[in-house]
Amino acid sequence: MDRREIAALLAYIGRIDPRTIRTDQGEAADQLAQWHELLGDVPTATPYGWDALAAARQHTRTSPYQILPADIARPWESCRRDRLARHSDPTPSVDPDDQAAWAAELAGTRRAVATGTAQPSQARAITTGRDGADPRLEARLREIGSCIPPAARAALAPYRPARAAREAAVAQGLPDALSVRCAWCLAQPGEPCRRRRIGPDGGAHGTAPCATHPSRLDLAAAQQPEQAQQPAAA
Repeated sequence: MDRREIAALLAYIGRIDPRTIRTDQGEAADQLAQWHELLGDVPTATPYGWDALAAARQHTRTSPYQILPADIARPWESCRRDRLARHSDPTPSVDPDDQAAWAAELAGTRRAVATGTAQPSQARAITTGRDGADPRLEARLREIGSCIPPAARAALAPYRPARAAREAAVAQGLPDALSVRCAWCLAQPGEPCRRRRIGPDGGAHGTAPCATHPSRLDLAAAQQPEQAQQPAAA
């Protein structure tokens, strides 16, 4: 606030709390200089949520003590901290290789949020399920068939042979054994079958991955026609 805005603020406070009025010209000048020194970096109002007159009115309503500059500065600092705490830096629009421009845009955005001339930019929440899916992403996935491009999938095949064999089997129309729960080792869908390690006392002391149990293959083969009929029935 400049000196004229401080004078307007003091005039407003004097109307709602006559104790702050200074009738002597010298005292009024000293009061104006003191408030300007302490509140020079505090705005009168911002487009988003801050109003010094409202802060003064709230103090007069709730406190029996005469208002001081700190009673305006303290709510403003709380407002700044709250806005910055709710702000998540958006990606700058400049070239990321230009470090000076990148840092300058980040600092400018934070300054605008802190001074109340821009709204805090909050990070997008992670969505799950069909309700929160992006339609453009769904269309892209239907177009390419997978979130992993075919070239990347082929390059990864030597490093994950089990998954590559499973994908090849599914592509040939064979049942996907990992799509069902194994009734023998109780492996959940998507998890490989495991072999129990039996100790000398006859108790199980751990498990280790093993080949898919035949019963799991039979169960997947039995459910494959049902899964194929579900989209048609829907």
